[in-house]
Amino acid sequence: MTDEPPQRRRAAESRTGIDAPHPPSARPEPVAEGAEPTADGPVPLTAPREGTPQPAATSGELDEVVARFAAGTGPVALDAERASGYRYSQRAYLVQLRRAGSGTALIDPLPLPDLTPLDLVIGEAEWVLHAASQDLPCLAELGLRPRRLFDTELAARLAGFERVGLAALTEQLLGFSLEKHHSAADWSSRPLPESWLTYAALDVEMLVDLRDALDEELARQGKSGWAAEEFAALVRTGARPPKVRAEPWRRTSGIHRVRGARAQARVRSLWYARDQIAARRDAAPGRVLPDSAIVAAAELDPKDEKTLLTLPGFGGRSVRRLARTWLAALDDARQLADDALPVAPTVEGPPPPHRWAERDPVAAARLARCREVVVRIAATHNLPPENLIAPDSIRRVAWVPPEEVTDVTVAETLRGFNAREWQISLLLPALTESLTDPPPTP
Repeated sequence: MTDEPPQRRRAAESRTGIDAPHPPSARPEPVAEGAEPTADGPVPLTAPREGTPQPAATSGELDEVVARFAAGTGPVALDAERASGYRYSQRAYLVQLRRAGSGTALIDPLPLPDLTPLDLVIGEAEWVLHAASQDLPCLAELGLRPRRLFDTELAARLAGFERVGLAALTEQLLGFSLEKHHSAADWSSRPLPESWLTYAALDVEMLVDLRDALDEELARQGKSGWAAEEFAALVRTGARPPKVRAEPWRRTSGIHRVRGARAQARVRSLWYARDQIAARRDAAPGRVLPDSAIVAAAELDPKDEKTLLTLPGFGGRSVRRLARTWLAALDDARQLADDALPVAPTVEGPPPPHRWAERDPVAAARLARCREVVVRIAATHNLPPENLIAPDSIRRVAWVPPEEVTDVTVAETLRGFNAREWQISLLLPALTESLTDPPPTP
C-alpha cells in the first residue's frame, strides 16, 4: 500500500454546511504493545497487538490461516505490497489480512500463488481496503475477488477529507500515528526484514476501526448510499487490469522535447528494446534505462558506442553492457522508410480543452458552463469535483451533447460514461441547463 504526501488540512471551523467531517469524538485506548500517548499528539502505533506474524509460505501454513479466518467474524481488512519501481510486473509480493477472532496474517504469494482456498472462506464477508483500485488487480491474480467491499480512501474523499492517506486518516479519526517509511520498499526482496513485516501488519491493524469511523461520518452526512454505489462499482470493475495503450512509448517522460517523426521513431525503437529487456528481467523499465536517456539518445542519434556512453543516463555499468542493444535500436529507426515513421495519433473523443475556443467556441462556452455547475455542486456537498463526476465525462458530453437536451437524454448519456445514479441525481437539472446553448445573437 502506498500513501500520499501530506496536504494542508482545511480548518474545521472554515467548513460550512452539514457535510463537513466531524473531528474524532474520542481517542481510543492504545492497543499496540509499547504504545504510549504523547502530551498532545497521536499515539505512535509501533507493533501489532498480537505481535508481528511471520508470513505463511507453505501449504500447511496457508491451511492454518484459512482455518483461522473461517472462524473469524465481521469484515476482513486486506492489503497487498507490490514492488513498483523495482519490478516490471504489478504482482503482489505480500498479502496482509486481519479479522476479528482471527488476528493478523501475512502471506507470501511467491511460493503460494493460488489463494482461492482463502477466498472461499472470506469471499462473502465485506473486505476493507485503502485505495482498493491499486490492490484489487494483483489480489485477483491470486484468486482473491471481493463480493462486497469498503474503500477507506474513497469513503474519506466522499466525506470531504482533504488528507486521505491511510496514516493521515488513522491519526485524525483514531488518534494513532502510522509510520510510512517502507511504502516504497522493494517488497520482492527475500527475506523480508522484521521491521518491514511489522510495517505491513500495521497497515491492516486499524483498518476496520477506520472503516467504522468513516461509515459513521458518511451516515451523518447522508452519503452512505453514494458510497454503496461507488463500492459496488469497484467490485464490478476494480479487478480488471489497466487497459494496454495502443502506443505506450508516447508516455516517455520528456518526449515533448523530441521534434520530428524520425526522432520520435528513435524514442519508439529504444522504448520497445528497453521494454523487452525489462519484461525478461522482471525489472522496472526505468531501472533498465531511464526515460531521460531515451530522450537524450533520440535527440542526438549517436552512431557509435563512445558517443552513446557520453550521454546522460548511459553511464551505469548495466546500461553500458547493453550499448550494442541501444545502438541497434537506433539503427533500426534510422533504416525505417518514411511511411513507417510515427504519425500523430488519432485522438478519440474531444480535443484538449485549451483548443476548444478556436475549434468550436460554442462548445467551449458549453464546457465552461458545465464545469461551473460541477464545481458549484461539489462545493455544496463538500466533495472533490472529480468524485462528483469524471472530468472526461463532462468534456465528452459538452463536446457532443445529446441531439435533444433533456434531463432524460443527459442522464442516459452520463450512464453511458459509467456515472453512478447518485452523481446523476445531483447534477440534473443544472447540467441539462448548462448544456442548452443560448439562441444565437441576431
